[in-house]
Amino acid sequence: MRILAIDVGTGTQDIMIYDTEKELENSIKLVLPSPHLYISQQMREIENDIYFKGEIMGGGKIKRSILEHMDKGYNVVMESTCARTIRDDLNQVKDIGIEIADGTKDYKDYTKITMGDINITKLSEFLLGYDLEFDFDKIAIAVQDHGYNENMGDRDFRFEKIREKVSEPISPLEFGFKEDLPDYFTRMQAVRRQIKNEGIEDIPLVMDTKFASIAGMCYDEVAEKLNSYIVIDIGNGHTTAATIEDGKIQGVFEHHTSSLTGESLERYMKRLASGEITHEEVHEDHGHGAHVLNPISEIEKVIVSGPKRELIEKTNLDWHHAAPGGDVMMTGTIGLIKTVLGR
Repeated sequence: MRILAIDVGTGTQDIMIYDTEKELENSIKLVLPSPHLYISQQMREIENDIYFKGEIMGGGKIKRSILEHMDKGYNVVMESTCARTIRDDLNQVKDIGIEIADGTKDYKDYTKITMGDINITKLSEFLLGYDLEFDFDKIAIAVQDHGYNENMGDRDFRFEKIREKVSEPISPLEFGFKEDLPDYFTRMQAVRRQIKNEGIEDIPLVMDTKFASIAGMCYDEVAEKLNSYIVIDIGNGHTTAATIEDGKIQGVFEHHTSSLTGESLERYMKRLASGEITHEEVHEDHGHGAHVLNPISEIEKVIVSGPKRELIEKTNLDWHHAAPGGDVMMTGTIGLIKTVLGR
């Protein structure tokens, strides 16, 4: 079986092509800039009005780049679907000066930019340039998705859905969605539409980046020897942790990385493991929250990944930098691959 796994993060999009008939270490790997960085770079080079089409995607620097472009006196128009990259409420998009496309107007003189987290055509052209077949039995993609509920802020809604998922101890692999993807995960739904529009019939497995990373960390060679431990992804924006015992998630925690210090991270991890942590203390500290089903018997080790993982070195915890398959950059893609194989 050949599996294409793509993990779209804030800084990079990490890609792995895995063949079950070969060793994992011999997989083809790519680490490329995240799509929002590429689009922001495009905008800096354009001296014209811009028309955005395409899909919802990870916003990253796009909003800031749009504001900078408008400050130069240019107009920016977005089709309603991709405009939700900026805000789900289109009135808020209009309030910052972006025009929502009107089907009765002619935008032929505008420079067109297509938005989306995935570009299968560009990836296939790249691989074919190296005489590599673009032929896969399964595709798996990870993006970070807060979900959308018009009656609830995205921080609260995201953690509510995490808490619902962990209503009982489950394997991290259970965070992968196949046919059962809820409509409120709008970014994952957008990825599905992109894949379908590329003419690919198989429904891709989709997963939140944080839980793809958590799943991948569990297959690090050190983690596989443990029974009671913590996995933590320290990302550019969010830090997400889970306590693991008997192969299942016993508690979850999510906070904004910029709000954490070595001291506070250590305190939170110890309280997560003991079961003493409360959702309120994390939420009131401007984090997303915490949810514990069961305390774990001990912290044998803390397995850590993510671009800001050096924060763990400011703690007194017994930590290990995850490198499943021997590569720190492929934690999320390996989590995706293990989820595909597990399902």
